[in-house]
Amino acid sequence: MTTAEHLLFLLKTRGPQSAHALAAVLGMTAVGVRKQLLLLAERGLATSTDEQRGTGRPTRVWSLTADGQGQFPDRHADLAVDLLRQLRAEFGAEGVARLVAARERQTEASARAALQDVADPAGRIVRLAELRHAEGYMAEVSRGDDGAWQLVEHHCPVAAAAGECRGFCDSELALFRRVLGAELAVERTEHLLAGGRCCSYRIELKA
Repeated sequence: MTTAEHLLFLLKTRGPQSAHALAAVLGMTAVGVRKQLLLLAERGLATSTDEQRGTGRPTRVWSLTADGQGQFPDRHADLAVDLLRQLRAEFGAEGVARLVAARERQTEASARAALQDVADPAGRIVRLAELRHAEGYMAEVSRGDDGAWQLVEHHCPVAAAAGECRGFCDSELALFRRVLGAELAVERTEHLLAGGRCCSYRIELKA
């Protein structure tokens, strides 16, 4: 992975960052990182804004542009959107709903097969995150001091299709709840299509 590719990855997974923060991760000087960020900006992949963080001079914070986001796989987004529109035109909302339900059944079957030998709740959450990561969602899971888990998906490879048909997102949350089991409560706390930086889920044992 080149330095430019690593910077794109960090901005994708960590959100807006200062050159100093990125330099600390990469083991580079802030000056070297700024040069790479300026090159990314020239290519239209990154942009910067000045943020006031406490007293003193504003901090320059870097983030991905739409073209920068486009450097990550989207599973032929335009084709997916066109097909959904044609499906709705031919078969109406019911046809789209049937498609979403069929995809949900297929995805659930794959998830259940992957989790069938994992009885521990924490193990199921980790396995689900691994499965989602393999599917292109750049997923990771962590556990907070309060005992709740956070499953974060930094990328949505089907975002374009989900934007055309919100049923994909609704079915995803329902699917997580089913495959993780009745003892776990799952809530979406951040949503990419609602303007969030990622899709994030809080998962905790029910009382």
